[in-house]
Amino acid sequence: MDNRWRCVSEKIEALLSRGIRELGLKGFEGAIPGLLIYIRELKKWSRRINLIARESDDLQIVEQHFLDSLSLLALVDFNADDLHLLDVGTGGGFPGLVLAASCPQARFTLVEPRQKRVVFLRHIVRTLQLANVRIHDKRLEQLPQAEVARCTHVTSRAVAPPLEFLEMVRPVMENGCRAVVMMARVERFNELVERDGWFSVVQSSRLQLPLSGVGRILALVESKMNR
Repeated sequence: MDNRWRCVSEKIEALLSRGIRELGLKGFEGAIPGLLIYIRELKKWSRRINLIARESDDLQIVEQHFLDSLSLLALVDFNADDLHLLDVGTGGGFPGLVLAASCPQARFTLVEPRQKRVVFLRHIVRTLQLANVRIHDKRLEQLPQAEVARCTHVTSRAVAPPLEFLEMVRPVMENGCRAVVMMARVERFNELVERDGWFSVVQSSRLQLPLSGVGRILALVESKMNR
């Protein structure tokens, strides 16, 4: 594995470097060594448990999971001292654990009810010695209220469509937390903007994933109760 990994890691490092550069993420090159270890362990563990699609090649892993996670940096300032992101249904750590490995100054709470995935997440936290992460093997509604109250932002990559996700995290947002909604389709974004309800879109960002050119839309959403 080690000899093969040395050959593969050079290619993956080049993909990460290019992607980070083309996303305009200056100052994040220092995160690459840790992300390489994360990817190595992800590939190894994915042979035994369902973390990502097993047919994923290295380019797909780097872009669809790691660069996609880092794209949140285009919308949210993770250098802020008080930033605390809650990632609901984080799965293999996307986007929360990738961001935690890249932004040591911010804090992260990862919620994942599937035990095998939690074992993997805790393995990555130990391996990378991440002191800025809490992992809860629960569903969102089982999370201690004290933990929810600490969070400034909440996100999820694929737990539910945007409107359903916002309803799911509405109690969190009504405590002052903002949601970061990740989307691939313009129609989903239009649904958010056009919905006249309890929330509003306060900021958005459109970008392309740098290796494939696939579009992404991010929206920062807040409860109207907090205005």
